[in-house]
Amino acid sequence: MIRVLLVDDQPLIRSGFRALLDLEDDIEVVAEAGDGVEGWALAREHLPDVALIDIQMPVADGIEATRRIAADPALAGVHVVILTNYGFDEYVFHALRAGAAGFLVKDIVPEDLLHAVRVAARGDALLAPSITRKLINRYINQPLITGAGTGLKDLTSREREAVALVAHGLSNDQIADRMVISPMTAKTHINRAMAKLHARDRAQLVVLAYESGLVAPGTS
Repeated sequence: MIRVLLVDDQPLIRSGFRALLDLEDDIEVVAEAGDGVEGWALAREHLPDVALIDIQMPVADGIEATRRIAADPALAGVHVVILTNYGFDEYVFHALRAGAAGFLVKDIVPEDLLHAVRVAARGDALLAPSITRKLINRYINQPLITGAGTGLKDLTSREREAVALVAHGLSNDQIADRMVISPMTAKTHINRAMAKLHARDRAQLVVLAYESGLVAPGTS
């Protein structure tokens, strides 16, 4: 059973999402919150697998809620998915940096929402190659951040190669083809890199790879 926390200041949005999710045999909405602080507290109480969090809310917005969840060792198993009305923007980028696994637009069709919840629950990032390109083009082409990626020196050459390919938006199967290894080995390289770099998911690997200079915008 996939346990879901809904965090949105609009009760109508929450009730619509709950009605849809609760119809599924493998998904259960365990709690609802109207702001980021309450959402963080309920995450600690219920330990959901997935937290669907609105980006703009009173008291504490989705970025702050994501930051609190990502920084809390007790919530390491909670995968945050940001909800937005506007698509990819600066707020979403900051949420990804704070630890979100990806984001969804609120007018998403039901089938895609259900798929996204299941993808997030198994620990995969909701970050399509097209979104990765937007992230790179709009936000990463800037001076390198001092101290970013200090753990890169601890990666093996194959792990660094895998991280670079993740940063270009490649899937595990594509990374396996490029590195001439099995998809399982590719996933192992990525998981080990995330552990060494203290990244919660692939989305953070993408940000880290560019901010540290491991990968430069425009390369392939």
